[in-house]
Amino acid sequence: MKNFMDENFMLNSEEAQELYHNHAAKMPIIDYHCHLIPKQIAENHQFTDLTEVWLGGDHYKWRAMRANGVPEEYITGNKPSYEKFMKWAETVPYTMRNPLYHWLHLELQKIFGVNTLLKPETAREIYDECTAKLQTEQYRAQGLMRMFNVEVVCTTDDPIDTLEYHKQIQEKPFGTKVLPTWRPDKAMAIENPEAYNDYIAKLEAASNVSISSYADLLKALKVRHDFFASMGCRLSDHGLETFYAEDYTPAEIDAIFAKVRSGKKPTQEELLKFRSAMLFDFAVMDHEKDWTQQFHVGAIRNCNTKMFRQLGPDTGYDAIHDLKMAAAGNKLLDRLATNNTLAKTILYNLNPGDNEVLMTMAYNFNDGTVAGKMQFGSGWWFLDQEVGMTNQMNALSVLGLLSRFVGMLTDSRSFLSYPRHEYFRRILCNLLGEDIKNGKLPRSEMAFIGQMVEDISYNNAKNYFKF
Repeated sequence: MKNFMDENFMLNSEEAQELYHNHAAKMPIIDYHCHLIPKQIAENHQFTDLTEVWLGGDHYKWRAMRANGVPEEYITGNKPSYEKFMKWAETVPYTMRNPLYHWLHLELQKIFGVNTLLKPETAREIYDECTAKLQTEQYRAQGLMRMFNVEVVCTTDDPIDTLEYHKQIQEKPFGTKVLPTWRPDKAMAIENPEAYNDYIAKLEAASNVSISSYADLLKALKVRHDFFASMGCRLSDHGLETFYAEDYTPAEIDAIFAKVRSGKKPTQEELLKFRSAMLFDFAVMDHEKDWTQQFHVGAIRNCNTKMFRQLGPDTGYDAIHDLKMAAAGNKLLDRLATNNTLAKTILYNLNPGDNEVLMTMAYNFNDGTVAGKMQFGSGWWFLDQEVGMTNQMNALSVLGLLSRFVGMLTDSRSFLSYPRHEYFRRILCNLLGEDIKNGKLPRSEMAFIGQMVEDISYNNAKNYFKF
């Protein structure tokens, strides 16, 4: 019988244990995609209590609490902090077999040194102990990053962002490199002309470029793209329902942009053409700078209209979409490859049914210039758990080169999420260890496989992104 979450948690063979303890555990963390708030990093934010750092903005936990019958006033409302925490503690036992149960206990163990299971009977003790630790220097934002040997963090930033907090961090470094990531989704969101034109006004101010044509739009974005590069940016990111690769002419895109700038709503055909043009032009900019472009595809967002109006986006009301991916995705990448402007690329899917679709799509466009140029990204969002990560790595292994994988990221808004890298590494080592134990991989090549684990955990990302 195994103990719950002991040192060999999820490591079901001696080979897996050797790979993890001798190779994976010691590697630094490169968190190349997250949603941490740069202001909190720059100001070395001190968290008031465990509720703030654990439940603030965490829609994974919010969804679980709602499913457990917790009223919204205890989730996003104004109830006292400890009352919110107690409602979470009441929910925790019901999360067994949900990854939240593993994540939260890993965080308690690895961050706070607490080995007690969280439940209503232990809530007060855990809350008080962890809240007290949060008042100390090592548990402030920067201290938490140091605690986990986080070498690089890439935040997610809009082209109009000033990056003032990134500048502050660069001027007063603390050991973790914090870089921006270019996320230009709002620049192509013409479906709401009023909101879009408000955004364009902000882009004009940020770029000091008057925008009256599509060419002006690209010029303004290029100014900001150059600025992001000057601040150390190495990646772009696009959150998409699916890929866009409609046929279009420059004249059509000019006319669509003019129509939206005049306040008129585009047709569905115009919307798809505009998105297609923008994705291509964004990709060309990225290629010029040798950035890596990321495509997160397959989310259907803000599904609960009532709650969206009440709470806004990113509050736990998004889901897996089921749109087709293959034709448009391959067409977009083919356009770029034919134009010799295909940058290093990572594709992430939210629908598990798209694993092999995106994996084979990516590998259509490796060209021998960079090892692992085209990446099938790690399990994302709803797939960021044992089954999802295992399936992603199996698809990558069967149809490509697992050894060239750039590995895990948190995709998180929480400073407590770094144990998810450990979770991933344990799953990786168990996968390989089982193959060695079962004779599917040679025990005589343990040194190479150990190096492979170190590469996937850290080295591949370090070299791929040129950090």
